[in-house]
Amino acid sequence: MKKALCIILSGLAIVLTILLAVSHQAADRPERGLNRPQTVKATPYDQKDVVVNGLRLRYIDEGQGPPLILIPGHASRIEQFDRLAPLLLEDFRVLIFDFPGSGYSDKPERDYGLTFYEDTVYGFLDALGVERCYLAGGSLGGNLALRLARRSPERFPRLVVWGPGSAWPAKPFLAAVMRTFGGQTIFWPTVYGQSTFWYSDGFADRQANLRGIYRYFEEVVSPPFIRMYWDLAAEQVGWSLFEIAPEIDTPTLIIWGDQDRGVGMDRGVRRLHQMMPHSEFLTITDAGHVLSFERPEETAGAIAEFLSRPDEALP
Repeated sequence: MKKALCIILSGLAIVLTILLAVSHQAADRPERGLNRPQTVKATPYDQKDVVVNGLRLRYIDEGQGPPLILIPGHASRIEQFDRLAPLLLEDFRVLIFDFPGSGYSDKPERDYGLTFYEDTVYGFLDALGVERCYLAGGSLGGNLALRLARRSPERFPRLVVWGPGSAWPAKPFLAAVMRTFGGQTIFWPTVYGQSTFWYSDGFADRQANLRGIYRYFEEVVSPPFIRMYWDLAAEQVGWSLFEIAPEIDTPTLIIWGDQDRGVGMDRGVRRLHQMMPHSEFLTITDAGHVLSFERPEETAGAIAEFLSRPDEALP
């Protein structure tokens, strides 16, 4: 009887050890999630994967010419640029990827921040063998482009940004509230509130595109996605581009949609322009925050003209 009991207890101990080992490995392994869109529209371009710092990133690499990275906005994905990218492919090699925690790239359970995303851009470029490139992006993408140019001006010779995040005075108290109370419960009310600023009221595809974005969020939402969302929202709110703007010497085109007035964006982008020594300012009328989708022709034209200028014609 004792022998049988010992065998049973030994067996249970072995099983418990295996379960603990598997559990530990699972905790260390990033949550992979979906690697391609399932129920929402996917980009028409060939979707590829590359491993950067141990994480799989979904990306596209299209067109010919000098490399240009289009940087997605907060919690967004490659498809954000489906209307813009085709207009740039004749002049540029266009590269776009989903950041970790967002889109259809890996979603590790970890802290997320602007420096982590900057390092991801460097890792992506190194993995593809791109030494120098242009940067363009709006919202979070514009924020990152400006930070990257300040950090490595020799690697990013020119920038185009629109509605960059952190183009406002730092709000550390609000950032602390976000970090404390941010979670899945208030994610959807926050997104619905934010979305009122994304497009102008006159944009014909406004409601259809918003429904598509909500369906995308429903498909990818997970604990790491929610953590990414609030970590990056809090850091952008709690920090200001005004702290580094005078140090950004890279020639930069700042574009503003004149209906993009949420969180004082209208005042913020003009102040950035005044503080940055080599910047130009362009207003697109009757347009909101997501210019790449609402007004792709004007945005692409401005990008191509600015990036293609001879050096002596830059500001």
